[in-house]
Amino acid sequence: MSNRVTLQEIADSLGLSRNTVSRALNNTGNVSANTRNKICQAALAMGYKQFVSADSIAPLSESPSLTPGAKSEIALFTQAFPGNSHSGTKMLEAFHHKIDALGYKLSINIIRDYEISNLCFPANINLENIAGIICMELFSIPYCEFLCKQGIPLLFVDTPITQKSTINADVLLMENLSSVYHMLDSLVEAGNKKISFVGDRFHCQSFYERWQAYVSVLADRGLTLDTDCCILAEDSAPYSDANWLSEQIAALPSMPDLFFCANDFLAMSVLKALRLLGKNVPEEIRICGFDDAPESTLTEPSLTTVKIHSSSMGYTAAELLLSRIANPHIPFKKTYIETDIIYRDSSR
Repeated sequence: MSNRVTLQEIADSLGLSRNTVSRALNNTGNVSANTRNKICQAALAMGYKQFVSADSIAPLSESPSLTPGAKSEIALFTQAFPGNSHSGTKMLEAFHHKIDALGYKLSINIIRDYEISNLCFPANINLENIAGIICMELFSIPYCEFLCKQGIPLLFVDTPITQKSTINADVLLMENLSSVYHMLDSLVEAGNKKISFVGDRFHCQSFYERWQAYVSVLADRGLTLDTDCCILAEDSAPYSDANWLSEQIAALPSMPDLFFCANDFLAMSVLKALRLLGKNVPEEIRICGFDDAPESTLTEPSLTTVKIHSSSMGYTAAELLLSRIANPHIPFKKTYIETDIIYRDSSR
């Protein structure tokens, strides 16, 4: 693309301020669900750089193009549209690139508390033109089970905990168990015997699998699992508040050697909280996370983490959903995309 679309051009096309557009696309500040939806739709249609990045996307396979008269829209359902620092952004870029090449339009639908409470579709959606739905950052068990009963081709990128829900649909996940196990096992081998888990382990399937890997490492190494030494508050807790988190850390029975955080956002919050407590990382305490968010290389010290191959996940997500649209009666699939451990200064 020779002429890059700017935030101001998107704002001008919608009659909004540049700041409003920026807040919506970066998922910061107060923007209504309807306004965010309009902005995201416009950004997709205009080819804004956040949604178009073909260089990092695998080549397209020989998938059939959309036939004339067929349903032409694929709907994204999400409770939290991914911002620039979220691994979901690159995944969505790749997904959109693939389906756009085949003639499908991607519509973005922010699922609000109203839809979840009433188990209904967004009011502005035209189900007659929906070929399939992709769900990201959507973890309400009743709502996910509601979607599974609608007879619409459906793909979940991560899900509510599968042991507690019935997800009759295709599922795409990043590999969690093996990567976390190997990362933590190596850090135990390096002398970190007291490890604290940070995050709501019941928030979603990926968090729960990371918790399972944590528990397995402790068991296999003969170390005690003590939930009192972990910070396991529900996801609604103010994890981003360094003061609140520093209070949680200070209240632990003893200071751990290592904090393993369910994602990089939590890890960076823990790092800020430890600074408030006057603790040095990694000299006194070590930290690791999961996601390889862009900020993980910029923070001081740089963050040990697990890299998600987001573009590969987006490409695979498109293939899975397109396959379901073409063959609605084949058995459901659960697909994992491999991840990579990245050791950095925060655990050394």
